[in-house]
Amino acid sequence: MTCGIECIDKWLTKAFYRLGHVVAKHPGYFLIVPVFLTIICITGFQRVQFEIDPEYLFSPEHGPGKTERAIVESHFKMNYSSLFNPTRITRPGRFGRVIVIPKHSRTMLSVEIWKELRVLDDIIRNATITWGPENTIYKYDDICARWIDQCFPNDILNLDYVMEDVANGTLKLTFPIMFNPVTWDAHTFPVYFGGTEIDEDGLITRVPALQLVYFVTADTKAQDQRGSVWEEAFLNAVGKAEDSGRFQHISTARFGSRTLDIELENNTRTVVPYFSSAFILMAVFSIVTCMMTDWVRSKPMLGLMGNVSAAMATVAAFGFAIYMGIPFIGINFVSPFLMCSIGIDDTFVMLAAWRRTPVTMDVPERLARTLSDAAVSITITSVTDIVSFCIGKFSPFPAIQIFCLYSGFAVCFIFVWHLTFFSACMALAGYAEHNNRHSITCVKVKPVSMSDKESWLYRVFCSGGVNPKDPGNPRDNPDNAIMVWCRNSLGWALNQWYIKIMVLLVFAGYLAGAMYGTTTIQEGLQRRKLSKPDSYSIEFYDRDDFYFREFPYRIQVIISGELDYWNVNVQDQIENLTKTFESSPFISTPLYTESWVRSFVNYVNRNQEELNVTIDTRESFLQTLNDLWLFKPNP
Repeated sequence: MTCGIECIDKWLTKAFYRLGHVVAKHPGYFLIVPVFLTIICITGFQRVQFEIDPEYLFSPEHGPGKTERAIVESHFKMNYSSLFNPTRITRPGRFGRVIVIPKHSRTMLSVEIWKELRVLDDIIRNATITWGPENTIYKYDDICARWIDQCFPNDILNLDYVMEDVANGTLKLTFPIMFNPVTWDAHTFPVYFGGTEIDEDGLITRVPALQLVYFVTADTKAQDQRGSVWEEAFLNAVGKAEDSGRFQHISTARFGSRTLDIELENNTRTVVPYFSSAFILMAVFSIVTCMMTDWVRSKPMLGLMGNVSAAMATVAAFGFAIYMGIPFIGINFVSPFLMCSIGIDDTFVMLAAWRRTPVTMDVPERLARTLSDAAVSITITSVTDIVSFCIGKFSPFPAIQIFCLYSGFAVCFIFVWHLTFFSACMALAGYAEHNNRHSITCVKVKPVSMSDKESWLYRVFCSGGVNPKDPGNPRDNPDNAIMVWCRNSLGWALNQWYIKIMVLLVFAGYLAGAMYGTTTIQEGLQRRKLSKPDSYSIEFYDRDDFYFREFPYRIQVIISGELDYWNVNVQDQIENLTKTFESSPFISTPLYTESWVRSFVNYVNRNQEELNVTIDTRESFLQTLNDLWLFKPNP
């Protein structure tokens, strides 16, 4: 094993030594070719395909949730066009949702508020879109999700028929369900009311918030695309009405099925404006750290070109990945910051190796020794980074897979670009140093030992290099100030016993703080933090979390496979299973449970005398189920 590693090290050293000779003798090719390759790869951005679906990106590819959903959909495929039932949805579909709160009162139960709710409903229903090859005009009623031939109703609006009686206290609303005495709608209040307050008799005393939901068809890909267009019209219509001050008594907050996707993507892209400032800061840092008091040996331009090389390689890698058909995600915008740091690190390693070579050598030999010395170190770090990103490719989360693919390609390209493009830049800088040219102006200057008769400004800002007749002159070969400080001051300090104790104490404090921090980690994520601070969705998230957290989710339990439902023992087992779920502290009261077996069996047993049927055999069970239970008005 040791021999193998030594052989690889020797082979890499020789290979990079030869590469250094080639690059130094033909720097032009190694400058131009990477630039052309970068330009070619950049054209891949014209084919970029953005992926913003958070469910796809941030959920496991083969997670149990997706498997179970597939089982549910194989038996209970949602039909938005004619058999839509919101209690059985397994995917968000396309919808618009509005949460309304009163502006000047503590409850929604007033005639004025209900009038404005009707106005809001009309605004949403009249929002139009133009879609399709024939530019057909659609409104909500044209594309709404339907049960038989009726759009999904926000039946809570029909309370306006009795709202005057409700407001003056003549009519009391019973929680959770009440029949409208005028329209005979069965109003399920937990669906629409948020933060409802009730008295000891189960009567509603205050309704601080109300929501309206509008579902549209999404059975096909075309319908799904049309629904997304309608969502934009919905959001614009509600937002325009709210911003214009049209409502005097209500305040609205809107949300669509794609709001989270779009706002998360927009929030992620907020880092893009920081690219230029970050690049400038890193470039300035690189330039300053690559400078010396010797203006010939100083390499500020190489510090800049190290950043340019990393930026070119990153952009080229991204374009190449796009050409390979890998979708682009917002998290990839973080990668350039990481890649620039990797590029700068490689730059410093190569410059340090260059400065360890004798100045009297010719440029090809110096660059060959530089690459043979530094490239092995760069190779190890690059391979380590690539392996790390390759491991990330096996993550079950597509977002991590895509990010690791783009970052892995970028590390590979940075490695190649630094060995070619940046090495060529080093060769040119080496020739300038060999000819005793200024590192910025490229004008020939005198070394310090020969500039005594020059002005003070010349000696400070121009002189540098070595006297070819006296290359060992100590005046022309001063030690680097930072290296001297590290060697003489920092190294001495770290060897003192009290400094060692201080360092250990500081590290122990840091470690203790880190361990304490792990005990305060809070699980979960606030949705408002996924949007930009000025997003319309933040108000919706705040209202939804504050008013509609008591009954937030509808849990579906599917028993897959064949069962003898007519068998009393099977019915008892299903009932016991249902009661087990109902006994969970996370489940609300059994009043909200919907079980067809329980409902059907109770219906037959309760009306046994009137129906005169039995369900104790397979044939009688199926016949009664078909004749008396599975009729059209029921889901």
